Amino acid sequence: MTTRTATQPNCSIARTLDLVTDRWSFLILREAHLGTTRFADFRDYLRIAPNILTNRLASLVESGLLEKRDYRAEGERTRSSYHLTPAGADLKLVLAALQQWGDVHVPREAGPTVLRRDRRSRELVDVGFVTEDGTAVPDEDVEFEPVAGGPADRGTWR
Repeated sequence: MTTRTATQPNCSIARTLDLVTDRWSFLILREAHLGTTRFADFRDYLRIAPNILTNRLASLVESGLLEKRDYRAEGERTRSSYHLTPAGADLKLVLAALQQWGDVHVPREAGPTVLRRDRRSRELVDVGFVTEDGTAVPDEDVEFEPVAGGPADRGTWR
C-alpha cells in the first residue's frame, strides 16, 4: 500500500487512519458507541487529560465522525455533547473487529470487557466476512484482490 500525497492517500486504510489518528480517537469512538455523549463522561471513563480530549473531539467532529450538539441543563451554562454521525456509526464493525482480535490474541486474564450480542436473540455474535446476500464466508476463504491499475496492483509499482 502506498500513499502518493500527504493530502490524498491512495489506500483506503491510509485515508481512514487520517481520520482516526490514534488510540484516543478509537477509544473515544468506542465510548460513543456505548452511548457516551458528554465531555465529562468521556474524560472520566477514559481517564484522558482534558486538553487531549478537547483536541481529539474537535478532530473527530472535523472529520465528520462525530457531531457536536449544544445542550443546557437547567440552571447551568450551555455545553456541548458529541454524537455519532452515520460515518462514525459505520465504524462499529471496525471497533468490533479490533475488540474480537484483542480478545483472542491479547486477552485479559478476567476475560472480555464487552460482549457482542444480537439485540433480539441475545446470542453472542462474531465479526466476519459475509457475501452480498448475507452468507458467512470463513476467513481462510477470503482474499484481497488488487484492482487492476490501482495503487495496490503490484504490476503497476515502479
